[in-house]
Amino acid sequence: MCRHDDLKEMLDSNKDSLKLEAMKRIVAMIARGKNASDLFPAVVKNVACKNIEVKKLVYVYLVRYAEEQQDLALLSISTFQRGLKDPNQLIRASALRVLSSIRVPIIVPIMMLAIKEAASDMSPYVRKTAAHAIPKLYSLDSDQKDQLIEVIEKLLADKTTLVAGSVVMAFEEVCPERIDLIHKNYRKLCNLLIDVEEWGQVVIINMLTRYARTQFLSPNQNESLLEESAEKAFYGSEEEDSKEDKAEQASLAKRKPYVMDPDHRLLLRNTKPLLQSRNAAVVMSVAQLYFHLAPKAEVGVIAKALVRLLRSHSEVQYVVLQNVATMSIKRRGMFEPYLKSFYIRSTDPTQIKILKLEVLTNLANETNISTILREFQTYIRSMDKDFVAATIQAIGRCATNIGKVRDTCLNGLVQLLSNRDELVVAESVVVIKKLLQMQPSQHSEIIKHMAKLTDNIQVPMARASILWLIGEYCEHVPKIAPDVLRKMAKSFTSEEDIVKLQVINLAAKLYLTNSKQSKLLTQYVLNLAKYDQNYDIRDRARFIRQLIVPTEKSGALSKYAKKLFLAQKPAPILESSFKEREHFQLGSLSHLLNAKAVGYQELPDWPSEAPDPSVRNVEVLVPEWTKCTSREKRKEKVEKPFYSDSEGESGATESADSGERRESGSGSGSEDEDEEDEDEEESEDQSEEKEEKKRKRKEGEQEKTKKKQPLQEGKGGSESSSEEGSLTESSSSESESGSEAEESPPEKEAKKKKAHPSSKPATKAPKKGSKEISLLDLDDFSPPPSQPVTTSPIVSTSLVTDLEGLTLTDTTLAAAIISPVFGAVKTYELLHRMTGEGLSVEYYFSRQPFPPDSRMVAVQIQISNNTAAEVKNIRVSEPKLLSGMRVQEFQEIETLPPGETVNVVMGIDFCDSTQAASFQLCTHTRQFYVSIQPPVGELMAPVFMSENEFKREQGKLTGMSEITEKLTLPDKCQSDHVIVQQVTAAANVSRVPCGSDKEYRFAAKTVSSGSLILVTLEKKTGNVAHLTINSEKMLIGTMLVKDIIHSLTQ
Repeated sequence: MCRHDDLKEMLDSNKDSLKLEAMKRIVAMIARGKNASDLFPAVVKNVACKNIEVKKLVYVYLVRYAEEQQDLALLSISTFQRGLKDPNQLIRASALRVLSSIRVPIIVPIMMLAIKEAASDMSPYVRKTAAHAIPKLYSLDSDQKDQLIEVIEKLLADKTTLVAGSVVMAFEEVCPERIDLIHKNYRKLCNLLIDVEEWGQVVIINMLTRYARTQFLSPNQNESLLEESAEKAFYGSEEEDSKEDKAEQASLAKRKPYVMDPDHRLLLRNTKPLLQSRNAAVVMSVAQLYFHLAPKAEVGVIAKALVRLLRSHSEVQYVVLQNVATMSIKRRGMFEPYLKSFYIRSTDPTQIKILKLEVLTNLANETNISTILREFQTYIRSMDKDFVAATIQAIGRCATNIGKVRDTCLNGLVQLLSNRDELVVAESVVVIKKLLQMQPSQHSEIIKHMAKLTDNIQVPMARASILWLIGEYCEHVPKIAPDVLRKMAKSFTSEEDIVKLQVINLAAKLYLTNSKQSKLLTQYVLNLAKYDQNYDIRDRARFIRQLIVPTEKSGALSKYAKKLFLAQKPAPILESSFKEREHFQLGSLSHLLNAKAVGYQELPDWPSEAPDPSVRNVEVLVPEWTKCTSREKRKEKVEKPFYSDSEGESGATESADSGERRESGSGSGSEDEDEEDEDEEESEDQSEEKEEKKRKRKEGEQEKTKKKQPLQEGKGGSESSSEEGSLTESSSSESESGSEAEESPPEKEAKKKKAHPSSKPATKAPKKGSKEISLLDLDDFSPPPSQPVTTSPIVSTSLVTDLEGLTLTDTTLAAAIISPVFGAVKTYELLHRMTGEGLSVEYYFSRQPFPPDSRMVAVQIQISNNTAAEVKNIRVSEPKLLSGMRVQEFQEIETLPPGETVNVVMGIDFCDSTQAASFQLCTHTRQFYVSIQPPVGELMAPVFMSENEFKREQGKLTGMSEITEKLTLPDKCQSDHVIVQQVTAAANVSRVPCGSDKEYRFAAKTVSSGSLILVTLEKKTGNVAHLTINSEKMLIGTMLVKDIIHSLTQ
C-alpha cells in the first residue's frame, strides 16, 4: 500500500511531470494484470488536467475501471462531455470510449447524443470510436435500436477504411437482419475491403458472405449447362450427376444458362488477393466465402492458401484442419495435389494428428490409397495410443470406401490382433467386426481367430464385438460358438454391462439355431441375468425368455423369434464425423464446436430467383455548380471537352468509390465528400483564389492583344463550389474573345463524349499550323493539382477535384511533356518456359507513350517459342482487373514458329496503383494465368519545368503531400552522373535545372491521372542527403521514396 500512497501523492502534485510518471506506472500495473482500482478517486481528479499526455493516460485508466466504479465515474461525467468537444481527436475518442464504458441506464440519453455527434465528427478515428460505442449502448438499452440504426446507416455511407470494419461490426451486433442498409454500400465495401484493417476485413467478409447468399443465384445451380472450359475442376460432380433423376434434368433444360451477377463477381475478385494476407483469420474468412459462394471451378484457389496456414501455430492449424476436413468431404479434388502437406509429424499434438488423419481419409481414392496405407502403417507404431486407435479407424474407413483394398486392410488388421498392445488389438477387433459385416461368408477363418481372443482381450468394447460377430454368424462357426458361450457363462457375473448384453444375445441366437447343445447354457445365462444389478440386463433377460422359450402366456411374437434375431443386418456405413457439420458456416465457432453458439446466424439458402440487382445502384447527384447559368453558356462551350474528359477519367481515380462509379456508369461523387473538402481547405482556398484572379486578368489581357487560342488545362485541388462559381463569372468575359474561334469543334466533341462518358477521351480536332496542333494535343494531359486532398487516409482525387478545372494559359506548363528517360531497362518474367510448357514470356516497361491511349503505360512483351512445334493463336483473354483499370490487348499472334521470338506492345491503365493486372495468356491448346505488377516508378511520365515553376508547384504541395527521408549516400554514388542515373533508373522522371550544385531536382506526372510528382535530393555534410517527394498521391510518394533510396544506396 505504501507504493500506492506514493502514487496518490504524485497524482495530487502540481507538477505535470510527476502526474505523467504516476500515470505511466499505473497503466503499466494494469498491463501486468495488477489491481489498481483503489487509485480511482486520485486518477479521476486529473481528468481535467491541461497536459494532453496525462489526459490520454487518465482516459486509458478510466476505460478500464469506469464500469467497476460507476458512482465515481458519474461525478466526472461533465468533464467527459467537455472532452467530447476537445480539439484533439484522441481526447474526443477517449472521452466517448469512457462514456460508453459507464454502464448505467440513467446516462443512456447522454451516450446517445454523444454517439450521434461523434458519427458526424471530422476525424475518422472518432467516427470509428462512435461505431464501437453503438453495440455497448445497444446492450445497455435495446429500446434505442431505431435511433442506433440511423447512426449505423450514416456511418455505413462513410468512405474511410478506418470506419468500415467497425460499423459493419456494429451492424452485425444491432441489426443483422436489415440487409437493405447494405445494398447502397455493397460496392463501396467490396472496393474498400483490401485497405481495411485485418479484423475489419474478417467482419466485412463474413457479413458479405451472408449478404451474397440472399442476393445472388447459386453459381452451381445448373452445372450441366455451365460450359467451364479448361478451368473446369476435374473432381466435378460425377456422383451428383448420377443421382439426378430425369425430372430434374428436364427442369434444368428449361432454365436459362447461368450468368454471374457483376456484383457477385466483384466480391469474388476483390476478396481473392486477401488469400495472401498475413492474418490467418482473414485467409480463413476468404476461404469460407469462396467455398460458400464461388463456382466449383474457382474454389480450388483457396487450397494453397489454407495449406500455407498449416505452417502456423498449432492453434491455427487446429482451426484450419477442422475446416479443411469439412471441405474435403465435398470437394476432395481441391486438396489432392497437397496430400503430402497433411502427412503427420511426430511433433504434432494428438488433436492435430487426428484431424490430419481425417483429411487423409477423406482424400483417399483408388490412385493414392497405396501411398496413404503405407503412411498409416508407420502411424500404427506410434507411442500415442489415441492416435493409433484413430489410425485403425481410418484404415477401416478406407476399406469400406474403396472396395479393391478391403481384403488388404482386413489382412493388415488381423495381423494387428497379435499386437502386444491391448488397445491396438481392441480397436482392430471393433473395426474388423464392421468390415466383416460386408462379406461374412468369405471370412469364417477370421471369425474363428477372433473367437480365440476372448481369453486374452479384456477391453469391454472388443469383447462385446467378438461376441456379437460369433452370434451373428454362428452358422459359420457351429462348433466354436457353444464353447465360447460356455466360457462366457463362467465369467458372466464379473463382466461389464455391454459384454453381458452380448452374452445374452449370443445365448438367444444359439438357442434358436442349435438348441441341443445350448439349451441348458441359455437357461443358466438367463437365470443369472434375471438377478443382475443392472435393470437393463434384467429387462433384456425377461424379454428374451418370453420370446424364445414359448409358454402358454407368451404372445404371437414368439413365432417370429428367428426372424427377429437372425434377420439380415445392413453393413454399417463408416462416414466422416465432419459430415454433420456441413450446415454450419465454415470458420465459425459453431462449426468448430459442432453446436450452435450464442449469436450464430444461419447461412441463408440461395434464392430460387435473383432479387432486383438495381437496389445496389447508387444515385449520383449532380452538384449544383456544374449547372451553368445563361451568362456562362459561352464559357461552358469551351470547357465542355475538359468536363467530358474528366468524366472519362473518373474511373481512373484511386478513390474508394471508383468501383461504384464504374458499375453504375456514372461519373460523379457524392456531395458529402465535397462538403468535407470545403471545410478543411477553406482558408487555403481564399489566398489562392486572389492569386488566381490576378493571374487570370494578366492572361486575359495577353489574349486580347495577341489573339492566341487559350489552352484548356484543368486546375486540380479542392476549391469550394461557391469560389468556383465566382471565379467562373469573373473570368468568363475575359476568355470569350480567345475562345469564340474554336467554339464549334469542341462543342461537337463534347456532345460525343457526353454520350459516351466511359469511353476513351476523343482526340482533339486538328487546327491550322503544326505548332497549334502540338499544343492542342497536349490538352490531353491535365495539369498538376494545386492542393492535396486531405479528407481521408486513402490517397484519392475525388471527382470534385477532377471537375473543378479552370482555364489557364500558362504555356510553359502546357509544353511540359517530354520524351521518356531511359535508364537500364529491367526485364521481368511473365511466364517461365517450364510453366509455359516451352513458351516463355518476358516483359519490360519501355517508357514510351502508348499511342492508342495516353493514359496507359506501354508494356513491351517478348514471347519466345522454345518447343519443337509451332504455337498458334497467342492472345490475351479474361483480364481480371481491379476497378478502374483498363487493358489494351495486343493483336492475336496467329503462329509463332519453333525457336522464334516476337515482340508486342500492350497498354495498361494501372490507375496510379501498383496493384497487378491479371489476365490469361492463351494459345490454341492452353491457358496460363499471368499478372503484370508495375514498379511505382513506371507509373509516371517525365515533365520539363523551369526552376521557378518547380518551386511554385512545390509550394502548393506541402503538408501531407510532402514526404522527406534522410539517407546516407555510398562513396560510389557521389558524382552527378551516378546520382541522376540511379534516380532515373528507379523512376521515369526528368531532371529540372537547378542553381545549386548540392541539389538535384526531378519532375514527372502520373500517366493515368496526370498528378504532378516532384523529387528533390539535397546533399548535406558528409555523405548524408535528404530526399523529398511532393505529390498529392501520398501512396505513390511513400513507395517512390523507398524505391529511390534503395536505388541510391544499393
